[in-house]
Amino acid sequence: MKSEKAQNSSEGKGKKSFVIRIDESTYKLLEKWANDEFRSVNGQIEYLLHQKLVDSGRKKKE
Repeated sequence: MKSEKAQNSSEGKGKKSFVIRIDESTYKLLEKWANDEFRSVNGQIEYLLHQKLVDSGRKKKE
C-alpha cells in the first residue's frame, strides 16, 4: 500500500494514475517503439494519446 505522500506526488504534477490492461503482444510492440524513440512505455502511451487528442481537435497544440 502506498503512503499518502507517495499517492499525492503525481497529483502535484497534474497527472492521474490508473491501471491499463493490454495484451502482451501489444505491450511488446509499444515497448520496442518506445525504445526506438528513447521513451518509457508509459511516456510513449502519453505521447500517443496527446497526439491523437490534438489530431482530433479535442486538445489545442501546446
